[in-house]
Amino acid sequence: MEEIRELVRRYNLEEDSEHIIIRLPDKDGQARRCFLLKRNFLRIQFPDGHFFDFPLAEIIEAIVKYPELLLTESLSFVHKIPESSSITENSGNENNND
Repeated sequence: MEEIRELVRRYNLEEDSEHIIIRLPDKDGQARRCFLLKRNFLRIQFPDGHFFDFPLAEIIEAIVKYPELLLTESLSFVHKIPESSSITENSGNENNND
């Protein structure tokens, strides 16, 4: 959690006992806040329905650096996401003895 404390200091974020609070500008110029649970990893659901666990530090970086993007899009810039298309039906069946 030391890495999280460093991000809170670096980006001047707020926090309470259970949350990291990130202030984000709204389209109308008003401030809105994003509350993230203080956990080592958070599970994010992608538009296609699959889930992936990301480190909290990467989620904070993605939100702070790319606040105008969807979280799943901004995470792709911060974290190398494995391609789900690389998983094939025959994975694990390389040794066919026909």
